[in-house]
Amino acid sequence: MAALPENTSAATPAAMAGAQKPLIDLILDTLDDAKAEETVSVDIAGKSSLADHMIVTSGRSQRHVGAVADQVITALRENGYGKPRVEGLPHCDWVLVDAGDVILHIFRPEVREFYNIEKMWQADFAADQH
Repeated sequence: MAALPENTSAATPAAMAGAQKPLIDLILDTLDDAKAEETVSVDIAGKSSLADHMIVTSGRSQRHVGAVADQVITALRENGYGKPRVEGLPHCDWVLVDAGDVILHIFRPEVREFYNIEKMWQADFAADQH
């Protein structure tokens, strides 16, 4: 009887459904794999009815922004989270991926600097805590 190679997974998608990786972790891991830069996660649970988390990250170019978005969309589908709502493709200056409990913003660096949305959300929450 031959042994299975160590990197072979015998789990089926149905078997893995019970052990599904949390959405926030899946997206953050995928961003890391896609070489997204300066990723910031903001916990907005209880602060907004939009989502529980907002993630802001950057790609080096329009092409990289599009590739990061595609990688996240593929990871969501492959892990049972369905197809997210996406805005900003094919232009790829700012792509928004709405995955339900997590909203992801992927920017080119210049566009991110201009809008600075993570600072706005973080400042708003800091003011709410006083």
